Amino acid sequence: MSRLANILVIDDDESMRIGCTQTLTEEGYSVKAVENGQKGLEIIDKESFDVILLDLKMPGIPGMEVLMKLKENEPNSLVIVITGYATINSAVESMKRGAYDYLPKPFTPEGLIAIVKQAVDSEREALEETFMHLALEEKMISDNIICQSDAMKKVALLAKKVAPTDSTVLITGETGVGKELVAQTIHRLSRRYEKAFVTVDCGVIVETLFESEMFGHVKGSFTGAIETTKGKFELANGGTIFLDEIANISINMQSRLLRVIQEQEISKVGSHEKIKVDVRIISATNKDLLNEIEAERFREDLFYRFNVVPINIPPLRERREDIPILARYFIKKFGEEKKNNIRKISDKAMRFLEMYDWPGNVRELKNAIERAMVTCEGNVIEPADLSDNELVFQNNKILKEESTLAELEKKEIIKVLKQFNGNKTKTAEYLGINRKTLREKILKYGI
Repeated sequence: MSRLANILVIDDDESMRIGCTQTLTEEGYSVKAVENGQKGLEIIDKESFDVILLDLKMPGIPGMEVLMKLKENEPNSLVIVITGYATINSAVESMKRGAYDYLPKPFTPEGLIAIVKQAVDSEREALEETFMHLALEEKMISDNIICQSDAMKKVALLAKKVAPTDSTVLITGETGVGKELVAQTIHRLSRRYEKAFVTVDCGVIVETLFESEMFGHVKGSFTGAIETTKGKFELANGGTIFLDEIANISINMQSRLLRVIQEQEISKVGSHEKIKVDVRIISATNKDLLNEIEAERFREDLFYRFNVVPINIPPLRERREDIPILARYFIKKFGEEKKNNIRKISDKAMRFLEMYDWPGNVRELKNAIERAMVTCEGNVIEPADLSDNELVFQNNKILKEESTLAELEKKEIIKVLKQFNGNKTKTAEYLGINRKTLREKILKYGI
């Protein structure tokens, strides 16, 4: 979330208000200051603030009472209590009443900046966690398809619609886009979900062993056949068989496969016995099967058997709005698996991910996140942790062409508005700002 935090200073000491305002403004924060608790309570009725600096010792409403009202009226704001009477009792009492932290007077500009930055980072982390949790709940179908883009929402919807049927499905898309994941989702949402989901990588099966792998063999049927075995179709009986990279099998084997699909029965190698199989077929390829047909490398009749319900998965570079939610999902997943403390990625590192073309698609993104979490020395993934990837060089070049911070902020707002179809409430929540601030920025940038 790239944005400036809003800070409110409530202190009756004019020099303190001026000093805090100047120090925090120079750090890029948006700061407002008022001289007493009453005015502080009045201003939060009109505006939202990320962090509130509150002096406990002021004339008028007692500081502790102001603290309680602030937390009641603006529960998401983090209140840092400041006072010249730094006692353990007041510190403990303020924390009990909801203060985020405690800063005794006198303090240095560096001390002020440090505690405010810590509070802002803490608030953003909480917002990111909340967003990720909600996004994962809303955007996942059967714990598999994680998406934000309209293109992938259509894929997810089609998978959900076709799942209850027994229709044959052909999934197309580049390597790494998640074809097997969609196939698994269809199976898990189908009436066959309690039966087997069997994956066959057609690209690695040796042609001479294809029939044995797919249909099984009987003992003694060939050299090395020391026992009778079940093939993939028999193992998948009652469930789903996923034929990945289907374009890689030979024409001869395509003919054998076509007969099995038509007759719904198999014969083991070395046997004439017919075995009935009830198998749903989902196939996938990264090739254009129509071109393969024209080149006489793929049977047209088999294509139409497979292509009853076609599902095309677009590459990640055409749905960049999916990158943040996928990245955060992988960070959470690997963080839990590896039991480390990394749960965040910096804004700049995320921009690198969003601007890279991802020729390896989701699989490449997943590997990049896993590698970064291994090499990361802190608890936040930074661009340096992505140094083994081409994306760092590519994006350093792109970022140099971005002229100002204002342009970046404007582009971010436009991107998120598009992402949520113009919904300002969701846009403001995602960016971590209130609707009023979002309206001001929309007017400022003429969006």
